[in-house]
Amino acid sequence: MVAAPAADWLPAFDQIVSEAAKFRYRSGGEYTVPMVIRTPVGGGIRGGHYHSQSPESLFIHTAGLKVVCPSNPYDAKGLLISAIRDPDPVLFFEPKRVYRAVKMEVPEGEYTLPIGKAKVVREGEDVTVIAWGAMLFEALASAEEVAGEGVSAEVIDLRTLWPIDIDTIVESVKKTGRVVIVHEAPKACGFGAEILSLISEKCFLHLEAPPLRVTGWDTPFPYTLEMEYLPLQHRITPALLDTARYVP
Repeated sequence: MVAAPAADWLPAFDQIVSEAAKFRYRSGGEYTVPMVIRTPVGGGIRGGHYHSQSPESLFIHTAGLKVVCPSNPYDAKGLLISAIRDPDPVLFFEPKRVYRAVKMEVPEGEYTLPIGKAKVVREGEDVTVIAWGAMLFEALASAEEVAGEGVSAEVIDLRTLWPIDIDTIVESVKKTGRVVIVHEAPKACGFGAEILSLISEKCFLHLEAPPLRVTGWDTPFPYTLEMEYLPLQHRITPALLDTARYVP
């Protein structure tokens, strides 16, 4: 297991990860690369325009690489142990904003959580909200807020970005018929676009409203305007209300 600095290492690091991810294929299945790379990501602590980036899409695009992004200490420990045991390379994103902001009981003993399995952290009926990392808590806060206006939001924590748990997503979207995706990275070519494509392919006829994305802006991450850049509660709540109340 190795640790990597934040996002100013991307060009050279991408080449290293790409080689590791393809090693099983290149060796005809004879060799694997059981490697875990832990790296901090995301904004909210004034890390600047490089160290606050969320580059998940760049690495999800790399075939053979698993990408994990827990939102809390319990999940982080269980997923990290699973990642260490995995025979293939795992990129383990750790949202910096969560490091000291989220506290919970974590068992001292060893336990694992399955890579590739999302979790429904709040049940709902009217709209599905998909988030991961630090943005999960913004999504939950918005779900609580819109509940006061009669909108029941179901919140999914992806936990593993790739392989994605599309079954859990489809089950929820078929139930609610409406979906909002929240992520810190820019909207253009962000992972939310891939998720919406999968949703359209698998449950298009169940959609009752245009899917929405609440994301970072398509600009460098601003040091002095972090809270304007991040898709926080005040931006998520209107999206949930508009999607839940949309009438064709």
